[in-house]
Amino acid sequence: MTFEDFNFEANLLEGLSSMGFNKATAIQEQAIPEIMEGHDLIACAQTGTGKTAAYTLPIINRIVNTHNTHLNTLIIAPTRELAQQIDQQIEGFGYFVGVSSIAIYGGGDGAAWDQQRKALEHGAEIVIATPGRLLALLGSGTIKLDNLQHLILDEADRMLDMGFNDDIMRIIKYLPEKRQTLMFSATMPPKIRSLAKKILRNDPKEINIAISKPAAGIVQQAYMVYDAQKLPLIHHVLSDVAHTSVIIFASTKENVKKLNTSLRKLGTRAIHSDLEQQEREEILRDFKNKKLAVLIGTDVLSRGIDVEGISLVVNYDVPGDPEDYVHRIGRTARAEKTGTAITFVNEKDQRKFYRIESLIGIDIAKMPLPEDIGEGPAYTPEKKIDKPFDKNRKKKPFRRRSK
Repeated sequence: MTFEDFNFEANLLEGLSSMGFNKATAIQEQAIPEIMEGHDLIACAQTGTGKTAAYTLPIINRIVNTHNTHLNTLIIAPTRELAQQIDQQIEGFGYFVGVSSIAIYGGGDGAAWDQQRKALEHGAEIVIATPGRLLALLGSGTIKLDNLQHLILDEADRMLDMGFNDDIMRIIKYLPEKRQTLMFSATMPPKIRSLAKKILRNDPKEINIAISKPAAGIVQQAYMVYDAQKLPLIHHVLSDVAHTSVIIFASTKENVKKLNTSLRKLGTRAIHSDLEQQEREEILRDFKNKKLAVLIGTDVLSRGIDVEGISLVVNYDVPGDPEDYVHRIGRTARAEKTGTAITFVNEKDQRKFYRIESLIGIDIAKMPLPEDIGEGPAYTPEKKIDKPFDKNRKKKPFRRRSK
């Protein structure tokens, strides 16, 4: 299906064509008609499948056709980075039809807040906001949502994981009951369905596409390593093949900092919460513009960055949640391109890695370590999986230790 099949407004179609948007992705093909018909919607699709365009294009088209001049649409996103990326994409689409947007988030300086406030006063049609800053604006009366027609929750599962459920319900109390509500998520856990039942009312539809399956274009590999072998291995991986755009994921902020210090000679940069917002934005901008080849971060990056052309993703640490693995490696092979995902698996993480393989339904290729690094541990996850609990097993007698 092409975008012409959606009967969008002529200027919007012309703009999409000039931006290289021709064939719709699966989520766009299924979601756009439902949104255009006015249904509430909960849609689940993996990262990199075009979810943002799936909900922004029909909304922009409706704003153009109704000649809307007031705040029409509220998009709630879990992080400032995602809010900025959504804003940038809407700016690209809206340029051709005169629809404006503004990203509202905390953590910036006074000048950034002043710019956001002025944009609100001059009447942006679409506001993209993080929950905390939005609640502050609603409480102060700076922003009014009386005429709102569309509410969109992007990365809804991530917002609930970050503890924003109560904030979302507080925000909804400020909204008119008559509105179209759209929820987009990468996973569909029970808490997402529970939230959907509370806020979706207008003949809601559900779309599920490729849940928990990495893109077919990702070459997945794994190395079994001891912890001491990780650092020489990452040096080998980064020097072995010329990758122009690489993301390395570590499990904690502290690990990100340590790894960046060790790899600094290779020109890496790290992004974490201790950096000022301006510095984080500068690093992401340099990475997006290919001025920075290797970026190191935690799982926040797996949902909060949208950059095409990432050729390699390295999991320096195995993620604790198998779903996070899918999001991490989903940074590469976006827009039907190809890429490589490599995971370092130490002995204690073999069970986690086995769960990942079980989730995605494949045995990921186990690569031999370079000779100069030595042999790693054998992959024996079955020995590290707990035995099923037997309620009839006999308990060991309690014995008091002698002093």
